[in-house]
Amino acid sequence: MSSKDEKNLAQVIEKISKMDEPRRSVMQRVHDIIVSAAPTLKPRIWYGMPAYAKSASTPALVTLRNDDRLNLAITEKAAFHAAGGADGQLMPAAWYFETVDDATAQRIAEIVRSVVD
Repeated sequence: MSSKDEKNLAQVIEKISKMDEPRRSVMQRVHDIIVSAAPTLKPRIWYGMPAYAKSASTPALVTLRNDDRLNLAITEKAAFHAAGGADGQLMPAAWYFETVDDATAQRIAEIVRSVVD
């Protein structure tokens, strides 16, 4: 990992560590899921919040937000695919959560892998 990647990772960890509980633990778990599911993505701060990109100098593909609700989002820089089924041509791009159980963790990993596959 380059020194810029290490610096960016440290900034993401610091940002998460400053969050109040229980959100800090939830966001740390989501961060761990993301880096495990897509180890080629590089953590960085994007618009003040944790994000993940292909490199330190490319736009974020996945973002995390700690607003009124916790949020995982795919940015417009990622490849999108129509959802199909009842959602037809809609392209899902954001998910809100408060906790992360095993099924949610699995779905987060699938979402994140979809932007790098």
